[in-house]
Amino acid sequence: MSRIMAGGAVTLLLTTGAFLFWQGNAATRPAPPEAPAAKVSDMAGAKFAMVNPALPNVPEATAKTREEKRFGRADKDKDGKVTADELLAPRHKAFGKLDLDRNGMLSFNEWAAKTINKFEGADDDKNGALNAAEYAETAPKPKRHAVRCT
Repeated sequence: MSRIMAGGAVTLLLTTGAFLFWQGNAATRPAPPEAPAAKVSDMAGAKFAMVNPALPNVPEATAKTREEKRFGRADKDKDGKVTADELLAPRHKAFGKLDLDRNGMLSFNEWAAKTINKFEGADDDKNGALNAAEYAETAPKPKRHAVRCT
């Protein structure tokens, strides 16, 4: 029991040390240069003054919340209500891709068609079973992550 607690304490200390080392080596960005202040005479009568004159007519950000934006995407006909048809429309399309015989019902074979096709394609000797080499052919391809330049 004491070995487990000692191991946990050592792990916590090493993790904390690594975090502090990482934070100590973090690159600090220089502060952006201050924008020139607007003259008081330019701000007369204006509720909010534009500080940087190089950006004329900048549109104001809307105050929509995340939930309001999500509601707006779901409300396809923009009538202020989300109906069941509007909410289920994306799922109808996905269902249509799986319903191969277009009878409005999914059989197990329709639902598992991709996996069944993958199995049949990997079964080289057509004996209804995959050996280790055949099974290795069914491994998912590694996902390629987009490279981000910072």
